This record gives sequence, C-alpha cells and structure tokens, in this order.
Amino acid sequence: MAIAGSGTLRDETGFEALLDAVLGASRALVAVAARSLVDVADDVTLVQYRVLVELAASGPQRLADLANGLGVDPSTATRMCDRLVRKGLVLRRRATADRRAVRVSLAPSGRDLVTEVTRRRRAQLATILERLPDEDRRPVLAALRAFASAAGEVPEREWSLGWHLDLPVAPLKAKHG
Repeated sequence: MAIAGSGTLRDETGFEALLDAVLGASRALVAVAARSLVDVADDVTLVQYRVLVELAASGPQRLADLANGLGVDPSTATRMCDRLVRKGLVLRRRATADRRAVRVSLAPSGRDLVTEVTRRRRAQLATILERLPDEDRRPVLAALRAFASAAGEVPEREWSLGWHLDLPVAPLKAKHG
C-alpha cells in the first residue's frame, strides 16, 4: 500500500517500523539533551538552547535569518533572543552601516554553555553507543549520517564555536519593562 503524498510506493509496514524506530531514538536523544542541559543551566529551555545551537552552528546573523533557520516567525525569534540577552547568553547589536539591521551572536557565556552541554551530551551518548555491538556500529553510523543530512543538519565536525562579529557594530540599549 502506498503512503499518501510520498511520491513513491512503500511497504507501509517497513516504513511504519522505520518511523517507530526513529521516534524511539528521538525520545532517547531528547532525554540525553534535556539531561545534559539541565545539569548545566536549569533556567534555559530546550527551545532556547536550540537558538544557542543555531547561533553556534551558523555564527552571528540577522534576527530575520535566525528566525528562518529556526522555522519560526521573526517576532518569536525576537522574544526568544530577548530572554537570552537578559540571561547574558546572546548579544544583540545594530550594524553601524544599517542601523535597522539587528544582528545576534553568542555571548561568551552562551558559547561556554553550548560547549559544556555538548561535552556532556557526547559523554552520555558515548556511554550509550558503547553498549552497541561492534557489528551494529557501522550501519548505525551510516543511518544517522543519512538522517542528519536529510534533516539539513550541519555535521558535528563542521561546527565552529569561535564566531566573531566581523562588522563594526553598536550595542543596543537594553529595554526595561
């Protein structure tokens, strides 16, 4: 039987089994992410952490571009960044060439948080992966790389946490209220 909208015929049982396996792995990965985050910063939500990860992966960027990368409305990205600016994890600046353009970047404390959470996640994931039989590791590696690529994720080794703003900027005045 074909799955509606798939564009190809697929064995529903095989596809459903794949979907169930991905959902199970997703729950395990979210649990690892949540544990590693709460151990470092219990006042940062997973959604806020995703903003920090996007900035770590893509570097300083306009708020509109960040919103696009996160798949949210610009107003939502602005509110998320407002909270992260108040926590000292994100910097928000206006470009001096175009004072309407607002750029956001990781603050040093935001970079430190992403680095530490990533270190803890790697340690927890290593513990889980060590339980995999050797013969399962290569197929799991291939499957996870294919999945991450299909999802549009940046490969882990291509991350750079050393982003710097290369444009002259003027700090924004803090809004109170």
